[in-house]
Amino acid sequence: MKSCGNTDVGQKRNTNQDYLFCSDEPVGAFPNLYIVADGMGGHKAGDHASHLAVERFVQLADQTKQTNPVTVMRTLLNWVNEEVFQEAQSDASFYGMGTTFVAVTIVNGKGYVVNVGDSRLYLIHNGVIRQVTLDHSLVEELVRSGELTPQEARRHPRKNIITRAVGVAEEVLPDFFEIEVVPGDRILLCSDGLSNMIEDEELRDIVASDRDIDEMVKYLIDKANYYGGYDNIAAVVIMNE
Repeated sequence: MKSCGNTDVGQKRNTNQDYLFCSDEPVGAFPNLYIVADGMGGHKAGDHASHLAVERFVQLADQTKQTNPVTVMRTLLNWVNEEVFQEAQSDASFYGMGTTFVAVTIVNGKGYVVNVGDSRLYLIHNGVIRQVTLDHSLVEELVRSGELTPQEARRHPRKNIITRAVGVAEEVLPDFFEIEVVPGDRILLCSDGLSNMIEDEELRDIVASDRDIDEMVKYLIDKANYYGGYDNIAAVVIMNE
């Protein structure tokens, strides 16, 4: 397993509310762990929410005695959600803060994914890209109901409205996915600052390329900025060698 990740403020924002974590080495019960979070709220609140959620998830992973990846993810995310929510309630400067959260751990050829919000995980297998996670967003609900096409959704003015996030309520409702991961597969985790700027086919071409992994991540971010960089950008690429 080989990974690289980076974030960028983009072209239009003054602060970076995206945050990530990459480890090819064990983190508590996880043999590896990769996370992307995109904060929401005022500039201070959104930045704090994403940092707090990711850092506490990683810290708590070392403390749990559970071993099943999905059970561990569910337990940790519940704890993290409670901490973010309580901090938002107790400090006026953080009121209303929350964050998206997408994470994966790869165990014996299977990827265990948890997702809240509209940050995404893609699997690139045999030259085909597949969005594994489902966006928890207003426009995605309209797409699933048939009221919008995917093309219309990409340009919709309310695309940034998400319907689930970590820390905005006392309880969090994550989605879980299990994927097969074979040698040669590549995985991309990203915030909407990347996926809104670059079409899936171009994401596939970049992530499936022969570039060094650090150059690949830099190129993804550079491309998102080239296309406008309207939001903060976060990208994590994982190569299953």
